[in-house]
Amino acid sequence: MNFPFYIARRYLFSKKSTHAINIISGISIIGVAVATMALVVTLSVFNGFHDLVASFFTQMDPQLKVTPVRGKTAAADDPVLTRIRQLPEVAVATEALEDQALAVYGERQMMVKVKGVEDNFDQLTHIREILEGDGAFELHAADMSYGIPGMGIAYQLGLGYTYQHPLKIYAPRREGQLNMANPMDGFVEDELYSPGVVFCMKQGKYDKNYILTSIAFTRHLFEQEGRLSSLELRLKPGSDFERVKNEMQQIAGDRFHVRDRYEQQDDTFRIMKVEKLIAYIFLTFILMIACFNIIGSLSMLIIDKRNDVVTLRNLGATDRQITRVFLLEGRMISVIGAFIGIVLGLLLCWIQQMYGIVRLGSDEGSFVVNAYPVSVHPWDVVIVFLTVLAVGFLSVWYPVRYFSKRLLV
Repeated sequence: MNFPFYIARRYLFSKKSTHAINIISGISIIGVAVATMALVVTLSVFNGFHDLVASFFTQMDPQLKVTPVRGKTAAADDPVLTRIRQLPEVAVATEALEDQALAVYGERQMMVKVKGVEDNFDQLTHIREILEGDGAFELHAADMSYGIPGMGIAYQLGLGYTYQHPLKIYAPRREGQLNMANPMDGFVEDELYSPGVVFCMKQGKYDKNYILTSIAFTRHLFEQEGRLSSLELRLKPGSDFERVKNEMQQIAGDRFHVRDRYEQQDDTFRIMKVEKLIAYIFLTFILMIACFNIIGSLSMLIIDKRNDVVTLRNLGATDRQITRVFLLEGRMISVIGAFIGIVLGLLLCWIQQMYGIVRLGSDEGSFVVNAYPVSVHPWDVVIVFLTVLAVGFLSVWYPVRYFSKRLLV
């Protein structure tokens, strides 16, 4: 057995001549364990919110979205887009065209985003899962176009699940000059009818802004015949997602972006990553403070074991080996604290997942979820463990060497 490790293990678990040293050593382990537990729980809560938000976005966002690099639209029959949609791994491809417009219902009006899609949009996304009302997912019937508004738009315009009168949509003409004598000449006007449903994603970005309709309607409204703003795709089950995405990007070259669901919501997820990183940094500083207890424990242990050091020297131990004894003592405290903290952190996460002990509010249904969401990612646990070891090892290195030189002479 390694000599310094054997002595360090004996010192850690044996009874000291001064009882306070045992107490301080125990406090050191508890301090490291609590800081480690806080890291595991906090990062897991951030993961829970990340996964929760991702689950909402995926209800309407496609698996892959191809958009032009320059300009807002591209030709629907572009050879590059044709090659992409004809890849064998593509199960569903939908053309989409969206832009800003003015929605008017009775005396109320608001700016909205009108998104036109093809009839297979429900095969591309989980749109049917977020519909509310007595109707069904329909975009048109004969020459009549249906409009499915978000819940926020329905509330602000007073539409309800089924609006009785047509919803008027106005968009500025792309060509020509505005005639001030007849300003309405500068707009394309069309009407949407109710299919008896609204969608509710519980995300203001969608619920308060979007109206879904047929792509034929938006092409007429925005005077974009034969154009699209995005090609939205779903792959066949079992496809190698990253490989197919990279292949599509190679085909697209520098003319089109190919984005997955997370990249489509890049701003939101980037903010969440920054918040998680800041929380990790703050808790690491708290961990560093907790490691000062280890320094105090080791300095008192060095003083307590001065007589033992003389005996070890007489037995042939070098100063380097004796220093390693106390270094290993501090590192063992860090390892034990990290192990206990991770176990307690995982236990708390499991309890929260199963029973939802810590709730978001006192009223049921006030939030999207009633309790704080928790999701444990194995890689985060590994990072926490390595962080504790690194902070613990570095925090004891200089103090042990300093006290060893001063007190072990």
